[in-house]
Amino acid sequence: MTEPTIHPPTGPTTQPPTGPTTQPPTGPTTQPPTGPVTGPATGPATGPTTGPATGEAVDDRTAGQTTDHTPGKERLRRWRLVLGGDPADGTGHALGGRDAAMDGALTALYGNEDVPRAGRDRTAGLGASAPAVARWLGDIRTYFPSSVVQVMQRDAIDRLGLATLLLEPEMLEAVEADVHLVGTLLSLHKAMPETTKETARAVVRKVVEDLEKRLAPRTRAALTGALDRSARTGRPRHRDIDWNRTITANLKHYLPEYRTVVPERLVGYGRASRSVRKEIVLCVDQSGSMAASVVYASVFGAVLASMRSIDTRLVVFDTSVVDLTDRLDDPVDVLFGTQLGGGTDINRALAYCQSRITRPADTVVVLISDLYEGGIRDEMLKRVAAMKAAGVRFVTLLALSDEGAPAYDREHAAALAALDAPAFACTPDLFPEVMAAAIEGRPLPVPDAGR
Repeated sequence: MTEPTIHPPTGPTTQPPTGPTTQPPTGPTTQPPTGPVTGPATGPATGPTTGPATGEAVDDRTAGQTTDHTPGKERLRRWRLVLGGDPADGTGHALGGRDAAMDGALTALYGNEDVPRAGRDRTAGLGASAPAVARWLGDIRTYFPSSVVQVMQRDAIDRLGLATLLLEPEMLEAVEADVHLVGTLLSLHKAMPETTKETARAVVRKVVEDLEKRLAPRTRAALTGALDRSARTGRPRHRDIDWNRTITANLKHYLPEYRTVVPERLVGYGRASRSVRKEIVLCVDQSGSMAASVVYASVFGAVLASMRSIDTRLVVFDTSVVDLTDRLDDPVDVLFGTQLGGGTDINRALAYCQSRITRPADTVVVLISDLYEGGIRDEMLKRVAAMKAAGVRFVTLLALSDEGAPAYDREHAAALAALDAPAFACTPDLFPEVMAAAIEGRPLPVPDAGR
């Protein structure tokens, strides 16, 4: 008789399996699926399931299991990585080699919950050791794609309180730079030692340059076309005729018997001009929850400022107001001129913006805020109404980011909508189209999720 396994469901096995096997519900065996049981199984308890916290090289005794990608084994492998190797995870799958190292990196971040689940005895973690964190950052960049690395970094900062470690230059050189990391650095830059500030600026500049390469061409193209179309002429060339506006302007000359409109007056697009024709004011909430929006707004502000036909002003606010227009030639300087955190006084910010408007009919004001107003609500709404009555095109963006549906003050959003100033969240890719519509005076492309 062959020897029993450690976790038999009913007793020792007497015959070798002859086909595809399934794992016992109470524990796995480590014997090959096609041969008889020849000795006691060791189970995952002796394997590298809880590997080093930093994901360093581990014993590869079970590496053969990680290369078996049959549907059943692959499914168990994936569930094992998701469930984390608790004794009650039910997969019965031991990890080795690369999979064990990946599991170690995940355990270091997600295996140290404040309230352990039943059966959880994993004790890995990053602690406060800078060398351990540096190794962990290197490991996750090795084992996971960039998008996953960015998520894990944000979770490490939030779950393990690692923000202060970003004050070390070595940490900044190891992290995967993205918009969210820039937001964290901006919130910490006042506390940064001098030895770290230059490294932080280099990280921020890399992210800003990547964003500019992606967003600037489309923004310039969309707004240049909008500026051309917003300039109307009564004697257009044939190719410059705006047929929609021409038909609208001549509906009174409709001839029912011929079912046609006689275009007595043509409306056309004007030609591009080098002179400034539109003024755009970006009024950006710099409270802590708006970090990603501040980053994107700074990049777009720099792009708009580079266009000769647009006079761009960038104003950031919390309970105070700061005009950063003179820094728009370098969005990195703009970002380091912000101070994330603090309260919110939208009314004061709008009062400042209103005082700087010289040509209301040619001005677009873009308020980027979650609308959690700490100032005088009624005064805020009166200012918006006054600007719209003067001819200003007013746009409210609850967020300018890719983070999904934002949290915002729904009462204030509804009040702005009643003033014909709908508030909605906007992705960076949609922003050029929103600005083009605002410049042309046509309906804004409000996403369905923001209505």
